[in-house]
Amino acid sequence: MSSHVSEVRVLVVDDDFMVARIHSGYVARVPGFRVVASAHNGEDALAAAAELRPDLVLLDIYLPDMSGLEVLKALHDVDVLMISAARDVPTVREAMRGGAVGYLIKPFTATALADRLKQYADTRKQLTAIGPEARQDDVDRLFGTHTAAASLPKGLSPATCALVAQTLREAGRDLSASETAELAGLSRVSARRYLEYLCVAGRAELRPRYGTAGRPEHRYRWLG
Repeated sequence: MSSHVSEVRVLVVDDDFMVARIHSGYVARVPGFRVVASAHNGEDALAAAAELRPDLVLLDIYLPDMSGLEVLKALHDVDVLMISAARDVPTVREAMRGGAVGYLIKPFTATALADRLKQYADTRKQLTAIGPEARQDDVDRLFGTHTAAASLPKGLSPATCALVAQTLREAGRDLSASETAELAGLSRVSARRYLEYLCVAGRAELRPRYGTAGRPEHRYRWLG
């Protein structure tokens, strides 16, 4: 990462020139972020990252010459926010395993991207403020597990609560208990218990969605 924390230098990677331009515009609206280049295939993305050394790459998965997941694995010393229409669980899981700092599903609003960028900037500031060595509390706060580890109701696991919190935070949109369960690899009943706890703890909110008939669907959104 650049030592100049006040400005985050961003490389935007998308096969669609117009989408890349739109996303660059979104980034430019967020204070403290600057787009240094755009790339439209994997080879150009890797070359630009090596030459410009950005702090953050907004990386699409569907590229004409290689998968964005391959690009993710080939990138070094840079943070990556995946941006894709791909919503299948294996792809999301591979992105997480590859070290992506987040995953935003297309289409999304400028506000949704701005929220992710602000979270990223906040994490950078926290890392800078910690100093050369971190305490467990510092690490828990950075990984979003601080609330999860404190006074959980009987039967709830801190590790599973952290997983559900991460799943909800990185989804970039509200999720139902079933959707959360699928993404996190849990049962729907278990996912709902953790989601309800996160609401009580003030880390998430319940957002009823009203259909044409019947009871509203319970959906949950991360508050950060």
